[in-house]
Amino acid sequence: MRADRLVSLVLLLRQRGRLTADTLARELEVSTRTVLRDIEALSAAGVPVYAERGRHGGFALLPGFRTELTGLNHEEALALLTAGSARGEQAFGLGSALASATRKVVDALPESHQAAVSDAAARILVAPETDLLSRRTPTEEVPGGAMAEIRRAVLAGRKLRLHYAAVDRAPQWRTVDPIGLVTVRDRGYLLATRSGADRTYRLSRILAAEELPERAQRPDRVDLDRVWRERCARFLSGDHIAVLMRLNPARREDLLNTAVAVRAADPSRDPDPEPGPGPDGRLRLEATFQDLRHAEWALWQLGTDAEALTPESLRTSLHRRAAEMATRYGPASGA
Repeated sequence: MRADRLVSLVLLLRQRGRLTADTLARELEVSTRTVLRDIEALSAAGVPVYAERGRHGGFALLPGFRTELTGLNHEEALALLTAGSARGEQAFGLGSALASATRKVVDALPESHQAAVSDAAARILVAPETDLLSRRTPTEEVPGGAMAEIRRAVLAGRKLRLHYAAVDRAPQWRTVDPIGLVTVRDRGYLLATRSGADRTYRLSRILAAEELPERAQRPDRVDLDRVWRERCARFLSGDHIAVLMRLNPARREDLLNTAVAVRAADPSRDPDPEPGPGPDGRLRLEATFQDLRHAEWALWQLGTDAEALTPESLRTSLHRRAAEMATRYGPASGA
């Protein structure tokens, strides 16, 4: 709709300053001629937009121009309210800010839309705490003061001092250069470097934090998605064990809750690849575990719904365990 496009044009100029007609056309996915017509329409409506000619020219708004114009349509407002209903709203200590922003979004809507959008959002639930199996997903808590310090340091690009409790170690203070924050399946992580080496810290294990005045040693720009993928790849290629297995699809969620990672089987590493579910409907998957002991424990929990195909060492340990259990609970001699 043209009204939405006009609002987007104003917001682009407010947020990014002077822009050329070609840049506006690319951002709005319209022709340059359409942008020029929209500029004329805004001027006629009293919006103080003006043109600057020359090599570095373009269109801009008069300094100090502010407006309460939001231009949110029904679907945009519903998307924001739905996102705010997810459990992720508590990520990085921004829950109260999100609640406040949501109230402002609703208040900015025309009265005729407020009730409809609020009712629609109430009928959409994203990532509830309990699933159909009545399992409650644990929420990781981070001290509010610590989270605020971490967030400020990440955004301001300053060094950060952490009191961190690593697994099976006494808490220690360490100074890091923060890169960014990531949340995955309700778990939050701080990506950082320490003395130039990559470090990833679980937010729930940070007991206290302090933003330092020194500038962090980090690039001005970062592709956080790429950084996260690279760190995940290095983590999974460490001292972990990869298990090729066949699994009853009904138990896939149980496997996800115990394995470090689960993915479809890689045909190049599968000694007997069978694309898709086999004749019995079972999935061929590759699951990563911390070590052999972890893999044995996880597959034992799945019982006959799972079969390890490789490595042979895991099959041997599971066979030995099953044989010992059969002997223990078999019929008494002479019965």
